[in-house]
Amino acid sequence: METKIDILRKTATRLSASDHYAWGHMGSCNCGHLAQEVTELSKAEIHAFAMQRYGDWSTQVREYCPTSGLPIDWIIEQLMAAGFTTRELHELEYLENDQVLKFLPGGKRWLARNKREDVVAYLEAWADMLAADSLVNSLTAPQTVIAG
Repeated sequence: METKIDILRKTATRLSASDHYAWGHMGSCNCGHLAQEVTELSKAEIHAFAMQRYGDWSTQVREYCPTSGLPIDWIIEQLMAAGFTTRELHELEYLENDQVLKFLPGGKRWLARNKREDVVAYLEAWADMLAADSLVNSLTAPQTVIAG
């Protein structure tokens, strides 16, 4: 199973190479590209599923209901199964997690939520932050000593 770090890096690579980025399109926006990576659905499928309920990604994750039977809730469920929280999805759509922003090359700065290069930078910084946290955790975890 892929880690969040792997998924974020692959999404950043996908977005960098894609001709299709539109913040106002549910399948081609920040969360839409992440959903494409996790679900392997097309941008058109994700957009069509999202349009069955009102709102942008922020509204969709706020309204998430695991028993609704709506396809967008299945997509959100898949994102959550991959390790993402609804809060993280909201923050991705608006590029607003302060901890992630601190990991940007050159330090914290404001990013435009609808600018492809800024989304890629955010995804990469998020992956870098998680990788750094993972390294710190592995170095500070109690070590098992086997007596011989």
